[in-house]
Amino acid sequence: MQEPEPRHSPSSIELLLDPDAEAAVRAEWDALAARGLSSLAGHTSASNRPHVTLVARIGLSKVDLGRLADIASFPLTLGAPLLFGSGERRVLARSVVPSAELLDLRESILAAVGPGDDAPHTAPGEWMPHVALARRLRVPGLAAALDLIGGDIHGHAHAVRRWDPDVAAVTTLAELRL
Repeated sequence: MQEPEPRHSPSSIELLLDPDAEAAVRAEWDALAARGLSSLAGHTSASNRPHVTLVARIGLSKVDLGRLADIASFPLTLGAPLLFGSGERRVLARSVVPSAELLDLRESILAAVGPGDDAPHTAPGEWMPHVALARRLRVPGLAAALDLIGGDIHGHAHAVRRWDPDVAAVTTLAELRL
């Protein structure tokens, strides 16, 4: 009998928020958890931070850091809630308004990593920029969860990092200059 191939999770390149915007998202995570609803507040790993996934794929190549060397910080607006998935449990997220700067950064990242087998939610033509709030929210709890989500969060892009789940490592690729 042949051993099954090891299952790998996709690595990702993520955009981090400035400290105030991150604190605002964490406050929403905490509010969801306090009401007994699904929330990313329960995931206490040091790698768990509010972020926008720019690309995710298994076998993500090394990033050409030269392309990220002089990226300026830019404003971000986290807007209306989104739901992803189907069935009894959904992902609850905040939309991220796709500014020209955000789209340019994503294109730079895609150019830096080259073509590949992107996860469906980050593939070209399918990417929906968002910041996740809860991963397994039960549909009956949706109304209560939405009551806890405030108005738009205005912040700035802060840094770009790489998450490699195979070795549980986070690497900062660029601190965005002010």
